[in-house]
Amino acid sequence: MGKFVNPGNEAFQRVVRTGKYVDKSSMIEFTNNIIHDFRPLICFSRPRRFGKSIAAHMLTAYYSKGCDSREIFSALKIAELPTFEDELNKNTVIYLDMQEFRSYASRHNAMQQIVQHIQDVVVQELKLEYPNIVKDDENDIPHALAEINSKTGEQFIVIIDEWDCLFREEKENEAIQECYVNFLRGMFKGGSADAFIKLAYITGILPIKKYGTQSALNNFREYTMVSPGKLAEYVGFTEAEVQALCERYEMDFEECKRWYDGYSFNHMASVYSPNSVMNAIDNGEFGSYWTKTETYESLRFYIDTNFDEVRTAIVAMLSGEMVEIDPETFQNDMVNIHNRDDVLTLLVHLGYLAYNGNEKSVYIPNEEVRAEFIRATKNSSREELSKVIRNSDALLKATLRMDGEEVAERIEMAHQYYANAKFYNNEQALRMVIMLAYVSRVDDYCDFQELPSGKGYADILFFPKKKSRKPALLIELKWNHSSGGAIEQIKENGYCDAIKNYGGDILLVGINYDEKEKKHTCQIEKFEYSRS
Repeated sequence: MGKFVNPGNEAFQRVVRTGKYVDKSSMIEFTNNIIHDFRPLICFSRPRRFGKSIAAHMLTAYYSKGCDSREIFSALKIAELPTFEDELNKNTVIYLDMQEFRSYASRHNAMQQIVQHIQDVVVQELKLEYPNIVKDDENDIPHALAEINSKTGEQFIVIIDEWDCLFREEKENEAIQECYVNFLRGMFKGGSADAFIKLAYITGILPIKKYGTQSALNNFREYTMVSPGKLAEYVGFTEAEVQALCERYEMDFEECKRWYDGYSFNHMASVYSPNSVMNAIDNGEFGSYWTKTETYESLRFYIDTNFDEVRTAIVAMLSGEMVEIDPETFQNDMVNIHNRDDVLTLLVHLGYLAYNGNEKSVYIPNEEVRAEFIRATKNSSREELSKVIRNSDALLKATLRMDGEEVAERIEMAHQYYANAKFYNNEQALRMVIMLAYVSRVDDYCDFQELPSGKGYADILFFPKKKSRKPALLIELKWNHSSGGAIEQIKENGYCDAIKNYGGDILLVGINYDEKEKKHTCQIEKFEYSRS
C-alpha cells in the first residue's frame, strides 16, 4: 500500500464510521459501467462543500487493491448489487490530490517544479510496485504506465481530486498551466493512454472543455453544475436524503429547505448543499455556513467587474427573478472573463448561482447563498450597488411604519436606478420596479404576483415567511390614477380574501405613478378585519 499508488481506505473509512455518512455508494455502479465503455474518462465538477473529496475517497477505497474494503461497503447500497465484488479492491489505483501537491510546492517555494514533483513521487512508488519493469532513471508517469501495460497488460484507475487547482490558484502562471496540460495530455490522450487507462475519474470545481487554445481533455465525459446528466443525484444531497436526516436529528425540514435547497436539474428537482446541511445538524441550528469554507471576497470581485450590467442582474436575482444567460461562451477558466454571461456562468460553477436548463436562466438558490450576495453587495466597491441594498432596507422599514411619503421617495430612487424612461410607461413596468425596489423583503417574505382573490387579482402580495412576525403587505399599483384609489380597489374587490385565514396584521399599500408629473405617490393603511 502506497500513498499515491494503491492507497488505503482510511479516509473513506473515517467518514463512514462517523455514522452520518449519506450513502452515495450507488455511484460506483455508474463508474463500473463506464469501465467497460470505449471512453472510460469522467470529469465530475461541482463547487466546494458538495462532497467532491468524499466521492474520490469512496472510489479509491472501492477500487484500490492496496486495502480490503469489504466490511466498509457491506452496509452500503452498492453491496446490494450482484456486481458488487466485480471490481472490489482488484485494481491498481493512482490517487492524486492536486491541492495537497500545490500546498507542498508553495511551502517549499517550488511551484515551478510542481508537475515534475508529482511525476517523481508517483514514479518512485511505481518502481517499488514494479521493480523489474520501471527503470531506475524513469521520471515520467505516462511512460512508466505504458511500459508496465506493454509488459503485463495491466491497466490503471486514475483518480484526481481538485484536478483544476492549478488553473484556479495559479491562474496567472501560464508556464505552470502549460506544463500541467501537457502532463494531463500524456496521461489521458493517445494510443498508449487508451491502453493503460482502465478508468479515469477527475473532480474539481471548473469544467474542462476549454482552457484558452488548449483542449487536452476533450475526450472526457463531463458532468457539471450546468449539465450533470446521470450524476445529478450525486451533486449534493437529494430531498429524500435531507428529509431522512431532519427526521433522524429532529430538525425542521421546511426551514432546512429554505436555507439549503435550490439547486435543481432536469432529472433532480431539489439538490441541497451537503456541507451546510451537516453543519446545521451538528450545530443544531440553521444559518449561513458558507463563509466557513469560502470567503465572499471572490464573489465581491466578480460583482465589481460589472460586465454588461452584472450588478443589475444580481439585484434582479436578489429580488427573486431569474436571469437568462448563455453558458456556452464561458472558457472554463477564471481569467478569460469577457462578458456578463461568463461572470454568471462562473458563479454557477462556484455554487453561488443555480442554473435552470429549461429556462436557460440563473437564480440565487437559497437563503444561505443569498446572505453571501447581500454581504458582498453591501461591501461592493461600486457604491451605486451597495446603495441599492441600503435603499431597499430603508424602503421596507418605511413601509412597515406606514410612512407613505418616504416610501414614495424610496421608490422614486429605485425607479431612477432601474427603469429606462423610454420603457417606463405602464403598470407592468411599475411592477418590475416595485419588485426590485423591495429586494430586502426576501429575508422575511414570500411573494405572489397577480394573486386571484375576491373580484379580481391582487397585484402583489408579500406574505410573511414562517417564524416572521412582520405584517403581510398587499400592494396595489396604479398608473395615472391615485394611491388612494388603489387602496379602495383592494377593499372593494376583496383582495384580502386571499389570506382571510391569516391571523396576523395586513398592511394595504397603494402606489401610483403620475406620468405627467413624473411622480410616485403612496398611501398605506392597516387592514381591519373581523377575527370572529
